[in-house]
Amino acid sequence: VIIGIDPDVEQSGVARVDKEARKAWADRLPFPLLIDYLHGVQAECKRTGAILQVYIESTRSITHNWHLKPSDSRAVAAVKGRNVGAMQEVGKLITEMCEHCGIDATEIPPFKKCWKGKDGKITHEEISAFIRMGKRSNQETRDAALLAWNEAGFPIRIITNKR
Repeated sequence: VIIGIDPDVEQSGVARVDKEARKAWADRLPFPLLIDYLHGVQAECKRTGAILQVYIESTRSITHNWHLKPSDSRAVAAVKGRNVGAMQEVGKLITEMCEHCGIDATEIPPFKKCWKGKDGKITHEEISAFIRMGKRSNQETRDAALLAWNEAGFPIRIITNKR
């Protein structure tokens, strides 16, 4: 069982890939419900003999993930820095909780931003080209699904428009 997590302060994106059906389930969960969900999947894996692998997007090991604009004031820069630090702390806590519960968790650096969305993020249309995501998704669920899909070893197709 492959689970991808995109940590966030309010609600983290979480995705589970079904390797046999080649599809993903994704949602956003606040920290306590995310931990409950991981406990439930862990119990299910123990019952069925499946192996649970959790992959957590982590920016803690990179130093160049700045979202500052030249026009940002010092106050805006401080707020952005605080928000990035809070998000990194959530990811660290998720990793620590997994370790505490005996869940195999690996921190993965973010993927290169090469998509058509804002700041190079993947859009719903792009991810829907290779993962059945339903009618709607948000950035956290798409990032979690992309992480889980990649770690499951499935291909990622990029569709380009010919002119």
